[in-house]
Amino acid sequence: MPNRDDRLAMSYRIRVPAKDDPLDEAHLISGVDRFFHVLQEQRRALLVGLGVVLVAGAVVAGVVWYDYQSTLKARELDQEATLHYLNRPADDPKKSQEQLAQAINLYTQVIDQYPRSPVAPIALFHLGNAQVLANQVDAGIETYKRFMLLYSSNTSLMGLVQQRLAYAFLAKGDRDQAVKAFTGILDIPGALNKDHVLFELAKIEESQSRPEGAIAHYQDLMKNYPNSPFTSEAAVRVKVLEVKKAPESPAAATPPAPAASAPAPQPEAPAKAKAASGKSAKPAPKKSQ
Repeated sequence: MPNRDDRLAMSYRIRVPAKDDPLDEAHLISGVDRFFHVLQEQRRALLVGLGVVLVAGAVVAGVVWYDYQSTLKARELDQEATLHYLNRPADDPKKSQEQLAQAINLYTQVIDQYPRSPVAPIALFHLGNAQVLANQVDAGIETYKRFMLLYSSNTSLMGLVQQRLAYAFLAKGDRDQAVKAFTGILDIPGALNKDHVLFELAKIEESQSRPEGAIAHYQDLMKNYPNSPFTSEAAVRVKVLEVKKAPESPAAATPPAPAASAPAPQPEAPAKAKAASGKSAKPAPKKSQ
């Protein structure tokens, strides 16, 4: 029979309520089942999205493939044009003009058919050069201007194109436009031919009998580009122009008067002549009576 302490312990025992899971195990959905359930509900939307991704990937792949093929064809045309341009016979003017015409035609095809290819800028530059050599100076000038409009960010070629443009203006006799084109190169950041441009500007100043302007350009070249191959020639030209520019000094202009010279000594008479003259100078002796 339980004692008093046991009865007290039994009367004060804390009852723990039973935990009943509100979800029946039969209806419990695992994470995998839930994922597949969502897929079934959103199947149509997922298929549409997947189709869009596949189509976009196919389009991108097609564009990349098309650009690659276009670049290959553009390079082939450019290489063929360059062969015609470089292999002109120097001793056959007619054949040389035919080669230039073929090069111009091929360069034009590159530019018109593959304007987005990386070959297009250099092909446009070579087209202008070929046109000028073929005596199509106006067409060459327009080609150079077109390059400057389309590829102004290509600083590595912009300086060369603008220099060729200046030469084309000089070929037409338009010296002012040539100077403007040359001067514009000095403002192009990263242009690699600024030393050559300064040399050309100095030569133009010399041709117009303006030694001060020529000397200024030559000195700018020597100061800013001491390692340029044009620096030594610029130093020589500065010395020549400074000599021409300096006025003649009075001492150099008027030759000094010759120093007064002593009178030339008279030739001494021979001894016999002296004796004869001495005898003749004596009085004749008187005759004795």
